[in-house]
Amino acid sequence: MKCITRKVLVIICIVFAMKSNAQQKKINVPMKAGAWEHNADNVEFITYKNVDAVRPKTDSGINIMLKDYEFTDGTIEYDVEFTGRGFPGIGFRSSNDQKNTELFYIRYFGTVDPLSRYTMQYATVIDGVNMWDMTDDYQAAAAIYDQRWNHVKLVISEKQMKVYVNDMNKVALYVPCFEGSRKSGSIYLTGSVIYANLTITPNATEDLPKVEGYDPAYSDTRYLKNWSVSAPVDLPFNVDIMKGIPRNPGVVIDSTLLDDSSWKPITAERRGMVNLTRLYGATENGKRRLVWLKTNIKSEIDQIRRLKLGFSDEIWVLIDGQPLYIDKNYYGSPGMKQPRGRCTIDNSEIMLPLKKGDNELLLGVAHYFFGWGIVARLDATDNLKLE
Repeated sequence: MKCITRKVLVIICIVFAMKSNAQQKKINVPMKAGAWEHNADNVEFITYKNVDAVRPKTDSGINIMLKDYEFTDGTIEYDVEFTGRGFPGIGFRSSNDQKNTELFYIRYFGTVDPLSRYTMQYATVIDGVNMWDMTDDYQAAAAIYDQRWNHVKLVISEKQMKVYVNDMNKVALYVPCFEGSRKSGSIYLTGSVIYANLTITPNATEDLPKVEGYDPAYSDTRYLKNWSVSAPVDLPFNVDIMKGIPRNPGVVIDSTLLDDSSWKPITAERRGMVNLTRLYGATENGKRRLVWLKTNIKSEIDQIRRLKLGFSDEIWVLIDGQPLYIDKNYYGSPGMKQPRGRCTIDNSEIMLPLKKGDNELLLGVAHYFFGWGIVARLDATDNLKLE
C-alpha cells in the first residue's frame, strides 16, 4: 500500500512538473504581418540584421497589436533599435482599444545619459489617459545603445514587475504594484524604432511575489487620505473659481462651480495619491474641468502645520472657506513644479493655520493635461485628528 502511494505521488509530481514546464515554454512571436493587427500604410515587416523585424515607414511610428493572444503573467523579452525620437514601448494586459493598459516605455531623444532617471518609465493607462505625470516614482536610468540592438526583459507577476535593460543581471526598474485594474489582455508595441526577437514565456515570474509590494505611504499617518469629492464641472480657461464681493476678505467661491449636493467619499490610493482620473476618466482634449475635495482636520489647540501638497494641474486651497494658496503645475512651462511638472509630494509647501476645533480644508483642483489628482501630507499630527 505504501509502495502504491509513493508511486502515485511520483506520478503526480511528474505530471505537475510537465504542466509547469509546458506553462513556462517560451513562445517565439513571429515578426510577420499575419501575426499582428497593424496599419500597412505605416508598418513594414522586414529582414533586418538577419532576423525578422518590424519598423515604421514614416516618422509617426508604429502601433501594432499581437493577434489572438491574452497575456496575464510571465516574461516578455524583445530587442529594440532606436531610429527616431519618441517614447517607444510595450503595452500589456491591454484592452483591445488600448484605453486601459499597463505600459512600459523608454524615452529616446538622441544619446541617453546613463544616469538620467527619466530614461524609462512604467505608467498605467486609464480611460485613454497615460498617467505618467502621476507616477514619478516609477522611473529609472539605464545604458541605452545607439544604432544597435537593446535587449529588454519584463518579468510580470500579478501585482509586480521587474524590468531589465541590456544588463540582464541587474534590475533597472522595479514596480512594487501595478496601478491599473486589468489582470490580463493584449500586447502591443509602439514607437519610431525597429523591433525584433519578441518572446513570451507564460508564468515565468522568477522570484517575484504575486502580492503588491511595500507602499511607503501605507503606515504614514501624516497623509491626508480620506476626502469628500464633488462632481466635475466644466471650467473654461478664461474663468476663475473666485468672484469678488464688497466686503472683507473680498472674494468667495463662485457658487455655480460648487454643488453641495454632489459630495461623495474618495480615499487615497498607493503613495497617498487621490486619483481623480480613475474616478472621472479622461478630460476631453482642449477642455478644462474642476472638482472640489474637502476634509476635516480637528485640532486640540491653535497651531500652524506645514502641508506638503502635490497636484495636477491647478490648485486652490481654502481653509474654512477663506483663500490660502493658489498655484499651477503646467508641464513644459517655466513655472512647472519640480520634478518636471509631475504630481509629487514635493510640488509645494504651505503653512496651514489651524484653530482649536474643526477646520475644513477645501481644495479646488482643475485639470486639462494627462493625469488628474493630488497628494497631501502634514509635517506632523501632534494634537490633531484627521478624517
